[in-house]
Amino acid sequence: MANKKPAARKKAAPAEPITDGLPIQVETVETVAETVRPTKQAPVLPTKPEWEIKDRVYFLRNDASPLTHTIPGKHTSKHSLLYFDEETGIQKEIRYATNHASPFKSEQKGEATLGHIVFREGVLTVPKQKQNLQKLLSLYHPLRGRIFEEYDSVEEAEDDIDVLDMQVDAAIIAREMEIDEAEAILRVEVGSKVNKLSSKEIKRDLRLFARRNPQLFLELANDDNVHLRNVAIKATEANILSLSHDQRTFSWTSTGRKLMNVPFDENPYSAMAAYFKTDEGMEVFRSIEKKF
Repeated sequence: MANKKPAARKKAAPAEPITDGLPIQVETVETVAETVRPTKQAPVLPTKPEWEIKDRVYFLRNDASPLTHTIPGKHTSKHSLLYFDEETGIQKEIRYATNHASPFKSEQKGEATLGHIVFREGVLTVPKQKQNLQKLLSLYHPLRGRIFEEYDSVEEAEDDIDVLDMQVDAAIIAREMEIDEAEAILRVEVGSKVNKLSSKEIKRDLRLFARRNPQLFLELANDDNVHLRNVAIKATEANILSLSHDQRTFSWTSTGRKLMNVPFDENPYSAMAAYFKTDEGMEVFRSIEKKF
C-alpha cells in the first residue's frame, strides 16, 4: 500500500488586534537620512624657501665696475641701516660684525668686531662660511636692489632667453623690411652717411644693426615717426623743402611759401614728422613723395 504524502499545513492568518470596536490608529514613523557634510580641509599654505648654504656673488647695478666701492655695514645718522621685522613689529638695527652669527645688533652679545663690505671692480664674492654677511646682503640690507644685486643663475638664464628671442625677431624684421624703411632706421644710426650707401649696403648694415642692438632696432621699427622724419630729411637734402638758418621755419623751396613753424626746443625734423600727420600735412607729404 502506497504511502500517502502528509497534507500541507495551512499558514495561520495573523491574529487581529483586539480593539473593542474602536478604530485602529496606525503610527507612521518617518526615517530622515542624515546628510554627511564634507569636512573642510585646511588650505595648504606656501612654505618659505629654505636658506641655501652656498657661495654667493653680488654685483653693482648698472654695470658699474669701479676699482673699489664700499657700502655701509652699520647704522649711522648718515646711513640708515634698519630692518622692520613684521612678525615682531620691531625696527632692528643692522650691523656687520665678523664675530657674530646674527646681523642684528640687538642679538650680538659682547664685543663686536666690525667688518667692511667692499666691492672690487663691481663684484663681491662671499664664501659660504660667512653666513652672517650673506644674510645681511641677501635679506636685510636696504641698498639691495638699489645699489647692488645678488647673482642668480636662473634669472640670468631667463634674461639670456629674452635677448635671444629679441635678436631672432629683429633679424626676421630686418630681412623682410622694405628699402625705404631700412633707410629711415639706418639714418638714425649713421646719419647722412646713409645717402652714400647702395641698397645692398643698406640691407647689410641694417641687419648688422639689428643683431648688435635688437631692442633699439625693434623700437625704431615700431615707431611711425621714423619714416616720416626720414622723408622730411630727404626732402630738405633734395631742396624740395627749405629749413631756415635758425631751424625754426619750414617752407617750399620753389615758391618760398611757409609751411610750418617749429615749436620751441624741438627737433625740426621730428616736428615736421608730426606735421605730416595733420590734414594739411598729409597733402604736403603726398606732394613730396611725388617729387622724389
